[in-house]
Amino acid sequence: MTHISSTGYPQQSADGYQHHADMMRVQQHRRHDAVFDQWSQGCGVIEHTAATQLAVFELAANLEETGKINNKQECYETLIALDEIVNQGLWLVVHMTYAKNIYLDGRDLQADDFKRDPQGHTGGSLNMVPAYAAMMALNTLTGQHRDWLMGQGHCIAAVDALQLLTATALPERRRRYPLTDDGLSAFVQDFYNYRVAPDGKPASPLGSHVNVNTAGARMEGGYLGFAGLQYVHQPLPGERLVAFLSDGAFEEQRGSDWAARWWRAEDSGLVSPIMIANGRRIDQRTTVDQQGGSDWLCEHLRHQGFAPFVIDGRDPAAFVCAIYNMEQALEQAGSAVKAGGAVYPVPLPYCIAETIKGFGFPGAGTNAAHGLPLGSNPRRDRDALRFFQQGARALFQPRETWELAAARLVQPRRPIRPVAVTVNRNDPHWHHEAISPMAALDSYFVDLVEVNPQLRVRVGNPDELSSNRMNQTLDLLKHRVTTPEVGNPEAIDGCVITALNEEAVVSACLANQGGLNLVVSYEAFAAKMLGALRQALIFSRHQKEQGDPAGWLGLPVISTSHVWENGKNEQSHQDPVLAEALLGEMTDMARVVFPADANSAMTCLKACYGDLGSVWNLVVPKSVMPAVFSAQQSAQLVRDGALCVVGHCGAPLQLVACGAFQLQQALRASERLQERGVSHSLVYVLEPGRFRLPRDGYEAEVIANEEVTSSLFPHTVQARIILSHIRPEVFLGHARSLDLGPRRCVALGYVNQGGTLDSDGLLFANRCTWADALMTLARISNHKSDDWLSHEEQAAIRGEGDPYAVIRDPYPAE
Repeated sequence: MTHISSTGYPQQSADGYQHHADMMRVQQHRRHDAVFDQWSQGCGVIEHTAATQLAVFELAANLEETGKINNKQECYETLIALDEIVNQGLWLVVHMTYAKNIYLDGRDLQADDFKRDPQGHTGGSLNMVPAYAAMMALNTLTGQHRDWLMGQGHCIAAVDALQLLTATALPERRRRYPLTDDGLSAFVQDFYNYRVAPDGKPASPLGSHVNVNTAGARMEGGYLGFAGLQYVHQPLPGERLVAFLSDGAFEEQRGSDWAARWWRAEDSGLVSPIMIANGRRIDQRTTVDQQGGSDWLCEHLRHQGFAPFVIDGRDPAAFVCAIYNMEQALEQAGSAVKAGGAVYPVPLPYCIAETIKGFGFPGAGTNAAHGLPLGSNPRRDRDALRFFQQGARALFQPRETWELAAARLVQPRRPIRPVAVTVNRNDPHWHHEAISPMAALDSYFVDLVEVNPQLRVRVGNPDELSSNRMNQTLDLLKHRVTTPEVGNPEAIDGCVITALNEEAVVSACLANQGGLNLVVSYEAFAAKMLGALRQALIFSRHQKEQGDPAGWLGLPVISTSHVWENGKNEQSHQDPVLAEALLGEMTDMARVVFPADANSAMTCLKACYGDLGSVWNLVVPKSVMPAVFSAQQSAQLVRDGALCVVGHCGAPLQLVACGAFQLQQALRASERLQERGVSHSLVYVLEPGRFRLPRDGYEAEVIANEEVTSSLFPHTVQARIILSHIRPEVFLGHARSLDLGPRRCVALGYVNQGGTLDSDGLLFANRCTWADALMTLARISNHKSDDWLSHEEQAAIRGEGDPYAVIRDPYPAE
């Protein structure tokens, strides 16, 4: 039987009697309304089922009752235009893949009109056309703007085609591709055009995935699964977001099925997740399809707190009804909670749009539909040419038809938001005594939250926020849960998103682009965040290059419980790879810093929130560390990237430290040299990426200036030893300007040794203690190690003596 889901959308079933009843009701509506009857007959490849026709009638009645339209006919006329523009959108998408010439009179293309090397994720793009066009139609009907997010970024041809046809593309794109034969021919020729511009950038503004040249784009969607983690955290109150997701991505990334746990009407806008369920990955069925299809998925989603329902994913009108009803359901749920008639979590509506991959064109439903549905190139294959011509004819709409349809789909303006998020950044309370840098950050972050009540706060926490010394933050903001446990820092409206899944919690912060964010993780496990962070960094960099930089506050990702203080948990917990990987990204976007004490840590956090569109990886110890830098020195560290700590940098010997534990070892080595009367300097490097050789002009803007570099690291230095938190080769590769060559410069750091050891044991195992530094410095500077180290100390370093001659014994004799 047919029933109404919690979203108000009619569900289809196999009950023949109910289907007959539905058809009788549809026939009655069609007899009484000529415009409804005209729409119900479909257009091109689009057909409307009885269930969708009933849903549309209910939609029109609701829009009329609420005053959004004057009469039901306005709704039906808009949906007629929607069918027409969807067919033409499908027509343009297949031409983007295969054709090099466009003829708006609809003539059959001949062999020479096709590309030599057709490319495109055609099947998924075809499936996206009715979905995206439906959102546009609903915007028209309600007079409300909706943001969008697309997890399957390779389906961008659908959005690019529809935006061009409806004149909603960015102005530069409309100027470049006028709606003429020549303009659209240039458009399809630029799709998957591999030409490179003189500056090394792609010559074409069209990409294989979502990019900054598409109006309204927020993420590339090239890394499947992250849109599913982010959509529920994105819209601010008063905003509406439609998230287009894929069944293939559903099995890619854990965490998307927790979205219902996080949504709160008080601090979230309306979200409408839509899964395009075409049942296929690249070369086989999706796991969802193999496990039972939509029925299995609905059952799974109900257990996760969703209110799933299924629509006809081939019909744009079904998408219109689905989005409208999902928003209505969420608004009603939020009101019910506010009135005391319901509690969180509310069932989060979730639309499953059943279709076949590549619907609307020959080859639909096959493995080939993922890329090139015809299986061969029409330029060289007569059968492929015939199939293309047949498929294109079925979709083609006369120019005057689709132009009138496009004019009907007028889009409301997006509400004006500030270009960039603004934040109050008061000075921290400076410390002069030994304290955990993480505890200092905790206190400072709480201060920043309290002076910025206008900003929505998200703290991403995979686990153990308390053990990572963020107790004040947790007490103030609390874990967001559905059933708070008495005596624990938990709340329905908590701002700390906690889940044992690093990708999920960092995505909560990446999505909160209008707010204040903080991510805290064990350093070793923060590496799991890299994919999501890199996707955001690339998109933000492209925005900057386009002249429209991202306006979200810098995102601090704090790596703590790090390599050198996590010995007790075996080598799986001893991994600096996130910092190493982010050092490989562009330095103006990914700032990797190693604060050595409380004051430098707080200064880095303040600087991060003064940046825009960037990610700062703060590698911060949670152990109690001595106070080394004053407020002024901390500011200088952040400004210059490095600071002289001991001596004069013109001295012939130089110690360089990067990392809190490394600084303590370097200071101990420096003390020994001072005792022996050896002239030397000690420089602390906060941000090694600032001393790289810049790879482009944007990066050159943040590189340490020549005056700083030459004064701190003069070429007159005869021998330089670097003590690094990360792997020594990685440090030298990035901070290339510090490298004097292997005969004069040696870096010590993490060399993949570890186990169940304490911090000193880890330093010893990786040959980067103070004594290792002095032994190596003596060797490359032609000094005798006997002058600086005792025989017992030298034996320990050579692996022939007692390690505790150079490091602290964890069990000293009482």
